[in-house]
Amino acid sequence: MTEETSGHRDGWRTAARTALYGPGGFYRGPEGPAGHFRTSVHASRLFAEAVARLLCRVDAALERPASLAFVDMAAGRGELAAGVLAALPADVLARTRAYAVEIAGRPDGLDERIEWLAAPPRGVTGLLFANEWLDNVPVEVAEVDAAGVARRVLVRRDGTERLGEPVDGAEAEWLARWWPLPAEEGLRAEIGLPRDEAWADAVASLGRGLAVAVDYAHTLDARPLFGTLTGFRAGRETAPVPDGSCDITAHVALDACAAHTAAHGLPAARLLPQRDALRTLGITGARPPLTLASTEPAAYLRALASAGEGAELTAPGGLGDLGWLLQPVGITDPLAE
Repeated sequence: MTEETSGHRDGWRTAARTALYGPGGFYRGPEGPAGHFRTSVHASRLFAEAVARLLCRVDAALERPASLAFVDMAAGRGELAAGVLAALPADVLARTRAYAVEIAGRPDGLDERIEWLAAPPRGVTGLLFANEWLDNVPVEVAEVDAAGVARRVLVRRDGTERLGEPVDGAEAEWLARWWPLPAEEGLRAEIGLPRDEAWADAVASLGRGLAVAVDYAHTLDARPLFGTLTGFRAGRETAPVPDGSCDITAHVALDACAAHTAAHGLPAARLLPQRDALRTLGITGARPPLTLASTEPAAYLRALASAGEGAELTAPGGLGDLGWLLQPVGITDPLAE
């Protein structure tokens, strides 16, 4: 049976790229990502406030440059960039240029101070922040066949799969280094090489500063046996079908991304859980003291609400498990304690 007669046309990388970013693709919709799933940005304004504090730390590490960039990668509808600008102190805000990088068109009503781009600006000084971007950089999927050979998974528009040719070349090298598959039929992996390359390119756009990738992730010592490819639609997890009707996502091998930038001569990157990063930036989720309820009840209620939001952002088993990859470029790590 040929690929043409079977109806299977593409590997997952091509199929997902068309379904997500092609004409009429999922990310072209007017509702944006917030219409289908909830990221840390949408969970609480506290997240943008924490990122604003991180930008202030980067500003200090850069010795307060005349122009400070904040680059919001995969910006959705610009919610994070707008929240960061709203949270900055006046002296930093006056020097900050905000960029929202997104393939969809600029949304109506977005703060005019935010520049809308299809690719990150080059040579800027500041903070590049990629919140749940890399998980939507499409990758090939490999599956082990009955003979113990890792083969590329082919898929058609309705989500039906079959196995194609054996994985070879640079992709086979990546699998051997970063996601070695035992010769057991049915085991799967996502080949993260395009994400390594996308991340290295994003980091290279910075003249000096800090690049941060935040994503659901796994590391070499704990790769999932059957991969993580899945879909999301209207707030619910669903089968990944590359027809433009749903998000298609897979967790990220952030350790491989870190190693790829190191191979380009950059200082060592650092991985840490979101809960640790946010606690360093002042978000703990701790309840306010009960004494405040009797002395300042309105302030207590506000603090209690913030504590609940902070707890969600740092919760084990949820948003707190997101990985943060921090890559300094020409500065020391501003989150190092």
